[in-house]
Amino acid sequence: MNALQTLFTFSMFAWFLSEFLYKRILKSGEKDKKDKDKSTLNLLWIVIVFSIASSVTASYITKFPITDEVWIFYLGEFFILVGIILRFIIIRSLGKYFTVDVTIREDHQIKKEGFYKYLRHPSYAFSLLTSLGLGLYLNNWLSLVLAFIPPLIAFSYRIKVEEKALIEQFGEEYLEYRRKTKKLIPFIY
Repeated sequence: MNALQTLFTFSMFAWFLSEFLYKRILKSGEKDKKDKDKSTLNLLWIVIVFSIASSVTASYITKFPITDEVWIFYLGEFFILVGIILRFIIIRSLGKYFTVDVTIREDHQIKKEGFYKYLRHPSYAFSLLTSLGLGLYLNNWLSLVLAFIPPLIAFSYRIKVEEKALIEQFGEEYLEYRRKTKKLIPFIY
């Protein structure tokens, strides 16, 4: 179990560092339409930091185990790692069109291939998978709720803001794409 705890500590550090670097490096530029974000980036940071801190704290001060089996820790860590790695891949695949704030680039286009063939917001989906993994790893029902539900609500609000900006920019093209894809879970939601 010590190796798993070390991996968990490393993955939490990698998660925080990657998100911190995304926030510092992948902001909108001078020529971008920046008035679309509606403070969703700040909201996400506040909610996710609260979510992590409260879920970890809850795991120390309450005992509501999801299971007595050790597999829960491995499943949680697996989701954390998959979420971090696939979010990185998604961000790389979007290239210059990915920004941490809701922004429309000057030559912006709708990406419709790869993960985007099935999901409109795969980077958010994989961020939420990481949050779900944290809640599972902590093996506490209260921690699971605190790790997952606040970010889900914050990302849902951000998706609403982002999709409004995309509809304003692309009109029917985005509406058609939206009809053919799901928000966060392929074939389901």
